[in-house]
Amino acid sequence: MSVGVCAAALAAALTAPAEAAPAGAAPAPTTGKQTPHWQLKDSGTDVRFRGLAAVSRRAAWVAGSKGTVLRTTDGGAHWRTVSPPGAAELEFRDIEAFDARRAVVLAIGEGEASRVLRTDDGGATWTESFRNTDAKAFYDCLTFFDRRHGLAMGDPVDGTFRILSTSDGGRSWKMLPGAGMPAAQDAEAGFAAGGQCLVTSGPRDAWLATGGGAHARVLHSADRGQTWTAADTPIPAGDRARGVFALAFRDRTHGIAVGGDYRADQASPRAAAVSGDAGRTWTTAAQPPPAYRSGVTWLPHTGSAALAVGPTGTDLTTDGGRTWKTVDTGSYDTVDCTPDRGCWASGEKGRVARLE
Repeated sequence: MSVGVCAAALAAALTAPAEAAPAGAAPAPTTGKQTPHWQLKDSGTDVRFRGLAAVSRRAAWVAGSKGTVLRTTDGGAHWRTVSPPGAAELEFRDIEAFDARRAVVLAIGEGEASRVLRTDDGGATWTESFRNTDAKAFYDCLTFFDRRHGLAMGDPVDGTFRILSTSDGGRSWKMLPGAGMPAAQDAEAGFAAGGQCLVTSGPRDAWLATGGGAHARVLHSADRGQTWTAADTPIPAGDRARGVFALAFRDRTHGIAVGGDYRADQASPRAAAVSGDAGRTWTTAAQPPPAYRSGVTWLPHTGSAALAVGPTGTDLTTDGGRTWKTVDTGSYDTVDCTPDRGCWASGEKGRVARLE
């Protein structure tokens, strides 16, 4: 299948009737003469945005290095700097937004560098709701089941991954007991590469992606993080630079995992895998992306189409993750779509784009 045919498939996916759209969602756009493509939006900065939260076609948040948080409410035409005061030394790698005014952002790093902050007024003010005080801990990702319940995950300490839980929208956090977490492999960790190493689907299911150990694994919880089971994936591991970097589940059963080796001079065979049983088993994509990928998202209202992004390009699948074709060669770290077909991507050198 040529890139042209793949672009046509993407156009069809994005303009298909949205019978499954929730009440109040925007109607499907009419098919235009141009095939869908990333359109860069001027963010006004050159920081790297590994954190992205798409709210709609008009509203989105990005978070990145130098403590930077930006917000748009006009489709990316203008970006407002809404960074927390005094955060210039922090490295934001994940942001989750409930709407255009309420968001939770995660800073990564060892010890007190790992923090969580929340805003309720579009970033005009921020409140720190968690600061890590364990010098051995390093937090990677956070996710929400709904507007109240969410989780954050950290690399293994004393042999198990750390899990924080919130039931008040990220205003406070508590550490969950480690007894329900499988033992970590030697050198196993999460990758804070694009805010998708911890994801949810539905009210109780969560999945956690790992690498660095002998096997690249996906851990699944069906009870909001209280207990977990681990499954090996076919994505290569056995090195601190290899593993599963991002996950996306379109429901509690069907998932995609992407990753590889993030080093530019290293090949990434078998960089994607799919699951049809809630992550209990994983199968290598028959035709995976050609290189390392750090972000993945399902296209809304399609059931079988998804996008994966990385430093060397964007790939499209229209068959549930079994085969992938490159549709763009621009560099992006993460990608996110909304029910009104607002698909956004962000990455290095201030790059932010919306699918047009």
